[in-house]
Amino acid sequence: MQQQPMKENKMGVMPVGKLLAGMAIPMMISMLVQALYNVVDSVFVAKISEDALNAVSLAFPLQNLMIAVGGGTAVGINALLSRSLGEKNQEMADRAANTGIFLALCSFVVFALIGIFLSHPFFVAQAAGEEDIINYGTQYASICLGCSIGIFSQFCFERLLQSTGRTFFAMCTQLVGAIINIIMDPILIFGLLGAPRLEVAGAAIATVAGQVVAAILALILNLTCNHDIHIQPKHIRWNKQVAREIYRVGFPSIVMQSISSVMVFGMNKILFGFTKTATAVFGSYFKLQSFVFMPVFGLNNGMVPIVSYNYGAARPDRVKKTVKLAVCAAVGIMAIGFAVFQLFPQTLLSFFNASDEMMEIGSVALRIISFSFLFAGFCVIAGSVCQAIGNPIHSLIISVGRQLVVLLPVAWLLSLTGRLELVWVAFPVAELVSLTLSAVFLRHTLQKVEREIGTAKS
Repeated sequence: MQQQPMKENKMGVMPVGKLLAGMAIPMMISMLVQALYNVVDSVFVAKISEDALNAVSLAFPLQNLMIAVGGGTAVGINALLSRSLGEKNQEMADRAANTGIFLALCSFVVFALIGIFLSHPFFVAQAAGEEDIINYGTQYASICLGCSIGIFSQFCFERLLQSTGRTFFAMCTQLVGAIINIIMDPILIFGLLGAPRLEVAGAAIATVAGQVVAAILALILNLTCNHDIHIQPKHIRWNKQVAREIYRVGFPSIVMQSISSVMVFGMNKILFGFTKTATAVFGSYFKLQSFVFMPVFGLNNGMVPIVSYNYGAARPDRVKKTVKLAVCAAVGIMAIGFAVFQLFPQTLLSFFNASDEMMEIGSVALRIISFSFLFAGFCVIAGSVCQAIGNPIHSLIISVGRQLVVLLPVAWLLSLTGRLELVWVAFPVAELVSLTLSAVFLRHTLQKVEREIGTAKS
């Protein structure tokens, strides 16, 4: 008897519920820890001044653009690698891994240049006349982007682990990076234990240090424990065919997250027209909402390789069951987040050393914006399912529709009333539009899976 050329991966044989839980829960935990250290950054920085908090908040579009490129490329690597393993195509799986590493290094070079040369003009464009905010923000962004090799490498190496079902190892690397960041934050920001007091620059250095250590650990784990792929230095190079396939799926994800940068930049401009405290509230909201969205993104990261693998292996029943369980879990998580934001907005804002004005504006903002949570869980899962099985344009349409076609124009129109509280209503309105589009595209995508697999089997 002849053996199969490749051993069947657990993503094709393990019961779906157990498989999804085993892959998603470690990622959800690690994402929660990442959300924690993102909040810790702002909590410590807020103790310096509200201007320092504003500077870190205004840096979000640049950081998010970097995350968009790194994360979007990783999504493409994940989908291609998992699908190749499902198809028993070892050569393509290895090419996806090695070419993905090359693309991550290229991304670092681009963003290092952006951080060095464009950080100051970026903050001048947002906060003209606010010298403290501009100086703090320039320091923070130039360090985070200039030393971004850690975050791009971390994205790539962790996704290689996730793509082959080793989410526990990916969780470990993220935990290590987060813990290093949390420990170093107060030491470098306030000059504890004999370290110099670096304030906002210290927060940036702590962030970069955590990313670099996590990336190194993830690389080691791939080399020693991830036997489904083979990383070889001589193969870490440009491959047009593989890069095209990675970005076919990953580019829409990059655009989608980049659109978020445009949205945040636009919202900050709108909110600055009322008061700079409103931008601090918006920045604080983004940190807080990560505690709700990050577990859903972790669930999402656990779901994508399962969907991609079973799509490649022509098992539509496992694809559908995975999607159904993921949607139910995501909606449940977002419902809990909605309840917390409704009941305890002032408690949440108190973590950021909120002034009376910030507390008054923020309590209303958190309660109104959180209504969008009720729809967002389904939308996140639906968009990722489309990406995982090769319909990334659907996710792109959803994202553009929600953030650029609806959210920003509605927010701007409502700002003309002169009532700040109405601006926040734009968020649930935009999410309702996203829900409608997501439901239509998810149904179309799952029907496509049935047709393609049915045709292949016949």
